[in-house]
Amino acid sequence: MKNCARRMRALFGIGLVLTLSTYGLANPAHPVIPNPVITFLGAEYLTVSGSQQTRYYFEVFNREAYPPDMFAASPKLPPCGTNTNASRTWIDIFDQNGKRLYGFCAIGKPDDLNKLWFGIPSNEVPPSWIYVEFTDRQTNTKYKSNLAETVL
Repeated sequence: MKNCARRMRALFGIGLVLTLSTYGLANPAHPVIPNPVITFLGAEYLTVSGSQQTRYYFEVFNREAYPPDMFAASPKLPPCGTNTNASRTWIDIFDQNGKRLYGFCAIGKPDDLNKLWFGIPSNEVPPSWIYVEFTDRQTNTKYKSNLAETVL
């Protein structure tokens, strides 16, 4: 009976260690990176090159959860246009149907996730919902956010 109890405890312990290792809880060197949680901040009306535009601003609410090295300049990875020091992680904004609205390839640190935006001509109706997608180009991992409304 004692041997059975010991075996059960040992198997439970091994299972716990494997579970924690798998989900990054036992290995702080490889923390679990969450999907972004975005919230709408508001809109701004402005003139860009002579045309009336509306910019819709969002923040990544859980930006502190992202390690700074995710946004480090990465000259060994493909450039973003002429930017040969584009960040490791690129951010794209999509409407609810998956149409890409805008993107960022030079976010330098997690704190820069406090004011992401996309713009459209002021006479156009904005999408009802948007989401963002982070693409970590070093690990080839994508992180997709929740849907966020474009109105307060």
